[in-house]
Amino acid sequence: MMKANKVLFITQEITPYVPESEMANIGRYLPQAIQEKGREIRTFMPKWGNINERRNQLHEVIRLSGMNLIIDDTDHPLIIKVASIQSARMQVYFIDNDDYFQNRLQKVDENDVEYEDNDSRAIFYARGVLETVKKLRWCPDIIHCHGWMTALAPLYIKKAYKDEPSFRDSKVIFSVYEDDFKSSFNNDFTSKLLLKGIEEDNLKSINKPVDYTELIKLAISYSDGVIQNSESVNQDVMKFANESGIPILDYQSPDNYIEAFDQFYDQVWETEKK
Repeated sequence: MMKANKVLFITQEITPYVPESEMANIGRYLPQAIQEKGREIRTFMPKWGNINERRNQLHEVIRLSGMNLIIDDTDHPLIIKVASIQSARMQVYFIDNDDYFQNRLQKVDENDVEYEDNDSRAIFYARGVLETVKKLRWCPDIIHCHGWMTALAPLYIKKAYKDEPSFRDSKVIFSVYEDDFKSSFNNDFTSKLLLKGIEEDNLKSINKPVDYTELIKLAISYSDGVIQNSESVNQDVMKFANESGIPILDYQSPDNYIEAFDQFYDQVWETEKK
């Protein structure tokens, strides 16, 4: 069996940088376990405003920072920071930007209100990760996306970045969690997504307004495999995944998910490319 030797983890939560949760714990322990099994890894998350940079010893990587990403005709500087989890011998890269992440929390603000620009934040995060991997000149075999904030990465990988050496041969796996949001995205969301390689025809299957279900269906449409990561998830999403014809890994208990994921990576790596 061919093995996928390089695995890129794109997630939205990793403990100890954010409080423990199902996703944050998987974000912390899964990459370590996969690395210990002999695979090469890279791990990314957003630099949320509640991350203490001094305590967690984050520092900016000047050689990776400095470019601007244009979203909705506005330039947004891309800042890359990095920190190490010494006990895991693992580095974590952080995507940062003053407008989208600095002094701002995750899905909701201090008053528990969802941010109106969560759509633009997700666009910036996905593109920021992919631009950084390009600069690293690293070519992942498997790209494993965790959570709705990463849901646009599959589309960009398969369309806007499909000819980039870093992603030309990559397979994408999307993990579905019990982590939805309640508000619909702005009406101009699909127009913000447009980029060289992405045309309106690629987005015609999206029903508007774009809510959590539509966003995750879009992620699945451009993925090569899907994992049900939470025991209870949106059933419309999983029905869509099961009808897509791509490999599906059902929910795995905390005791055996690492072994199951490890095997699933190779299963997806061997499947015919979408």
